[in-house]
Amino acid sequence: MSGLRGARTCPGPGEASDLKSPLGAKFREPLTETRFQQLFGDAEQEPELLAEPRWSRLWRRRARACSGPGAWRLLLARLPPLRWLPHYRWRAWLLGDAVAGLTVGIVHVPQGMAFALLTAVPPVIGLYTSFFPVLIYTLLGTGRHLSTGTFAVLSLMTGSAVERLVPEPLSGNLSGIEREQLDAQRVGAAAAVAFGSGALMLGMFALQLGVLATFLSEPVVKALTSGAALHVLVSQLPSLLGVPLPRQIGCFALFKTLAAVLTALPRSSPAELTISALSLALLVPVKELNVRFRDRLPTPIPGEIAMVLLASVLCFTSSLDTRYNVQIVGLLPGGFPQPLLPSLAELPRLLADSLPMALVTFAVSASLASIYADKYGYTVDSNQELLAHGVSNLVSSLFSCFPNSATLATTSLLVDAGGNTQLAGLFSCLVVLSVLLWLGPLFYYLPKMFFQMRELPQLWRTSRVDFAVWAVTWVAVVTLSVDLGLAVGVLFSLMTVVCRTQRVQCLALGLAEGTELYRPLRESHKLLQVPGLCILSYPAPLYFGTRGQFRRILDWHLGLGEGGKGAPKTDGPPGAAAEPVRVAVLDCSGVTFADAAGAREVVQLASRCRDAGIHLLLAQCNASVRGTLTQAGLLDRVTPEQLFVSVQDAAAHALERLELSGPKTCTVWV
Repeated sequence: MSGLRGARTCPGPGEASDLKSPLGAKFREPLTETRFQQLFGDAEQEPELLAEPRWSRLWRRRARACSGPGAWRLLLARLPPLRWLPHYRWRAWLLGDAVAGLTVGIVHVPQGMAFALLTAVPPVIGLYTSFFPVLIYTLLGTGRHLSTGTFAVLSLMTGSAVERLVPEPLSGNLSGIEREQLDAQRVGAAAAVAFGSGALMLGMFALQLGVLATFLSEPVVKALTSGAALHVLVSQLPSLLGVPLPRQIGCFALFKTLAAVLTALPRSSPAELTISALSLALLVPVKELNVRFRDRLPTPIPGEIAMVLLASVLCFTSSLDTRYNVQIVGLLPGGFPQPLLPSLAELPRLLADSLPMALVTFAVSASLASIYADKYGYTVDSNQELLAHGVSNLVSSLFSCFPNSATLATTSLLVDAGGNTQLAGLFSCLVVLSVLLWLGPLFYYLPKMFFQMRELPQLWRTSRVDFAVWAVTWVAVVTLSVDLGLAVGVLFSLMTVVCRTQRVQCLALGLAEGTELYRPLRESHKLLQVPGLCILSYPAPLYFGTRGQFRRILDWHLGLGEGGKGAPKTDGPPGAAAEPVRVAVLDCSGVTFADAAGAREVVQLASRCRDAGIHLLLAQCNASVRGTLTQAGLLDRVTPEQLFVSVQDAAAHALERLELSGPKTCTVWV
């Protein structure tokens, strides 16, 4: 691969060289993988480990877990407060956790009742769902800044399932007893969905499937929540306008709801429309103030609770429920419901609904926990998160709760209010508990309305691929449904990863003058390159999807294709001559794994190189790749002396071989 622009040959014997040696350079013999294992490997222990059956190693591990220290370690892993509570900074963190917890608890009250209506169950069920899951996650969760409870996306999905399973009679005019019976059936259906969702997450925890969180990219989660927020907003338009309309279910439900709202717009209620406008006029400025003066305010302004109080006072003083037929919350039952196991006979029918809800719960919760863990410098256990949310949904379903997860709005509010640990969840539970026990009658005249909106993430400048993932997921969520949109987003995100592995470039390496470093030739025009020596780096996994690309790229660089044996292509001018390759070094440090098809491709490359008279050297293969190549028969084509621990060792061996086979010159890019 000579004939490059501005190339000059190295000085011959007896001539002065202007090339600098690396500072403090030390010379040694090139190390092959075999020689490295002889010098530094643990040759005595490996046969014992390999000889021991896998079931025996698993049995010994279980036995250690059943011992006293093992049981304590298991308890520490499954009850995170045992780890963080002894190190709790009471003076520094307690006030922040108390203020943040009380602030989030105040927001939980109106938000829980509103999301209960979105779930098609009575408002008090939203308060239950804002209490039990928060308490359980405080004991089992690893996200220090995570706030759990009612979530708009899950409420929307649960409401669609509940109204499909327990539809309202076509007559619409129900007596008080019939309405109570319908509500009881819907509460049972929502609790059964939560039970199924929790059981599925516990099954995922038993299978240690927390690794699935790695496939839920941030653009997918953000697009999911943004698109779902649009569904929530459109689904609440009938309530905001005072137009009673049946819920649309299935694909294109958003557009069907918009068409129905536009058709029924002349029948809107002026009283409910006025309340909606006044509520928005209060909430939007308060939200803007909280965002703009976040650093100056000791705690965010509770605009939601102010709206609840003003709306309740307005409805009570004006008798809007009797004079203008405005729907109100009514009397909230005090205390807690009796524990009741959901109907297990309905679980097979609900599996299709519980599975996407379990995935959405895990996707949103794991992503939120990871974001704040990275921001504040701690780690979260994705498998423990599966356990926490699985137990949270399963146990809370016994108390008539609907599916729950971490919530974006209250998590952000908790962080802004100064929350530090899971202890803030206990203070939030105290607020909800006080409403359930004593303050419930104050919400009797609260009108049934809700509003939420998300902003579009700006990903174009950072990554256009991530922007495409966001756009596809958002369009799928809006046009199809939340669960189908999530599936489309995950599949499209995985497809972009596969496509990126198909577009990888094999890099030709050269020696940086005065160092022992090998860098891509495209990065600099002052890299040394030896005629007859080709050093290539393939920075991608080698599997069935990339084997064809691997063959084409390597044949192009080494001249093994139709151009003739040993006639490589060059990056120089079109008329530049190229010396045949005699030694090729393949840097495998970027090959993270190889399957059987990819390993066979390397074996075939070794055969083609041997037939073409090219001495092939492999450098820096990890143990997994090296084992796969060995099983595929690589050592039948090459010797162990052709496997090196680093590119530097392989290149040094190649230079020695070229000196023996003919005169050696080097060229410098200028």
